[in-house]
Amino acid sequence: MTFWFLLLLGLATYLMVQRSVATITRTPVWLLWLVLMTPALLLSGWTLMYGAKQPPPPSLIVWPSIFCLLLYWLLFQLGRRAPRDTQTEPQAPESQSAINPTAEPVAVRPIEPTEETQLRNCFPWSVYYIQNIEYRPQAVICRGQLRTTPSRAYQQIKANVEKEFGDRFLVIFQEGLNGKPFFVLVPNTQAVREANAGKPEKLTRPGLALLLVLATLVTTTLVGARTAGIEITQLQSDPTVLLQGLPYAVGLMTILGIHELGHYLTARFYKIRSTLPYFIPMPFFLGTFGAFIQMRSPVPNRKALFDVSIAGPIAGFVTTLPLLIWGLANSNVVPLTEKTGLLNPDALNPKYSILLALLSKLALGSELTARSAIDLHPVAVAGFLGLIVTALNLMPVGQLDGGHIVHAMFGQRTAIAIGQISRLLLLLLSLVQPEFFVWAIILLFIPLIDEPALNDVTELNNGRDILGLIAMALLVIIVLPLPQAIARLLQI
Repeated sequence: MTFWFLLLLGLATYLMVQRSVATITRTPVWLLWLVLMTPALLLSGWTLMYGAKQPPPPSLIVWPSIFCLLLYWLLFQLGRRAPRDTQTEPQAPESQSAINPTAEPVAVRPIEPTEETQLRNCFPWSVYYIQNIEYRPQAVICRGQLRTTPSRAYQQIKANVEKEFGDRFLVIFQEGLNGKPFFVLVPNTQAVREANAGKPEKLTRPGLALLLVLATLVTTTLVGARTAGIEITQLQSDPTVLLQGLPYAVGLMTILGIHELGHYLTARFYKIRSTLPYFIPMPFFLGTFGAFIQMRSPVPNRKALFDVSIAGPIAGFVTTLPLLIWGLANSNVVPLTEKTGLLNPDALNPKYSILLALLSKLALGSELTARSAIDLHPVAVAGFLGLIVTALNLMPVGQLDGGHIVHAMFGQRTAIAIGQISRLLLLLLSLVQPEFFVWAIILLFIPLIDEPALNDVTELNNGRDILGLIAMALLVIIVLPLPQAIARLLQI
């Protein structure tokens, strides 16, 4: 089992390194891969020598991981290519044709050579001294020297472009690889499409949203009934026992729905066009694949990106806490056995999560001991899944909520590095908690690059930075196992 796990981990790590950094550093991929795999190889060697029942000392996990991450960063930086080698065409925000890939491209008149003077006049030398204009198939890139605050520069340039060119372009302000921010003018296909249609696109579909809510209520109730121990034969003889699945269904849908409502209402506050929350019904697994909204207009700035992204996890977590505590208080304590695990609701070991252990001790008190597991009440199952959903969304990778949050806090370039490190750390954590391995693999297929805000340069205030760090701390205490010292203190 150890061999196959190590083989899968090695392949996943190699693919991740090859896809993420092979084009932006001259350091050989095999060398970077070997550095990243060193902690896993050390742990595998320990397991072969002493067996799986004897846990490795913490120093064998912590210090090699820290050293290898630092060595990986050093090797990556030593081989890093010049910015010109890695400069790619800036990405258009999600409001462009990527939203509706089946739609036919809308012809937008590009800037003519005779209009370049008008474009240059949009950049006052005291605000942004323009030095070079590059024409790309899907964008006009304006590079120069910033001479005032990013916020003032963006507002002034945007106003000037709109005065000269109307709504032909979306004005994007992005960070450059060389540390110098640059402007991008992207054809505003959404405005052209709506002008041709004669009316704005209708986004909210209350009928569809309600139909999906009802369908998901049915599927989650069925799964909830199975969670409560109801057999199919019982349903045939007495359909009313299906109602025992409602606590799970209502609890889980409340958490998911309020999470998405947090995103939706905050997007509406910032006048970002978005759809209503839509549930995804599924007659097996959890009864649903979650819920989602789609934003159909660009995010104006990093402040809005942060607020919209963090609103969902905060709203969902605040809803999860009382449901989980109540569910745990009404759960049964059972003996700890070999079948006890993180994903076994009939015998859940709370020590697999710091936060879960603390909440379990708060709810169950002295009933919970070092040799106890928990047979979760259906509401507690929903609350536990709420914690998992919160943690998954807070992962600081790409277009997950956590990826948006670190992007808004630190900028696009730093967010990409944080996302890469997070992938690696989760792979290492899966050595201790194999339940996270599938999760780590999923993260490998999530692109590290996030969609830029229109003003992607102006930084957040200190209050939002602190809130973002708290969100990342919440992620850590959900996914990390309870340290033995705290377990002894709690007597669990």
